Amino acid sequence: MGGSLNTIRSALKRAGLSWKKCKKLLGKGSADLRAAYVKWFVELYDAMARGEATIIYIDESHFHRDLDLGYTWSPIGGRVWRRTDCPSLSQRLNWYGAYDLTAGRCLIWEDGPCNTANTARFLNEVADWAKGRTQRVVVIWDGGPCHRANALSELASDLGLELKPLPSYSPDLNPIEGLWKWMREEVTQHHCHASLAELSAACRGFIETINGDTLAMITRLWPRFDLDPETEKLRFST
Repeated sequence: MGGSLNTIRSALKRAGLSWKKCKKLLGKGSADLRAAYVKWFVELYDAMARGEATIIYIDESHFHRDLDLGYTWSPIGGRVWRRTDCPSLSQRLNWYGAYDLTAGRCLIWEDGPCNTANTARFLNEVADWAKGRTQRVVVIWDGGPCHRANALSELASDLGLELKPLPSYSPDLNPIEGLWKWMREEVTQHHCHASLAELSAACRGFIETINGDTLAMITRLWPRFDLDPETEKLRFST
């Protein structure tokens, strides 16, 4: 059997194939709406480059006190263990995050659940954070339940923020998703924090650190300007 498997593997490699982990494609995403969004975004980016617009992405994420697992270096043939004190699922922080693509900086804020009331409070934080920028401040976010309230649209208008929803099922078009992945790698991967206060301080420390390296931030959180036609064919519109 071993010889047969090796023969198959060799044949597959000669055919130009490799062993890869599958990635999930959100098939309900509309290829047409995604293409329209990208076209709109390119025009907005050009306006930003001319100094006529500020682009801010917003998203929310939950960070548990317990550790996240991930790859690490270890002796060959041995296991790697990381101790956890088994905190409950309620031991978490609900972060709001904003990524200012124009200036290359991030903001995080946390004060309870991610609901309409707290989203309104965060929009006030973002408006204050964006003071002194251009006359047009565009906030791009997804269509989550806490983003769809009419009161938020009215508040954003009063604050001078222009809200733009992303196409449904399109987290890949929001580069702040990469911020959460980055923060988990640095803050919670392989480490169980002793308290929520310790976790909060570590998260804020991470943001302070990356805000001091604009080039690294923009490089890591660069938005998409085009779509792969072959991949988009796999989606269907609802």
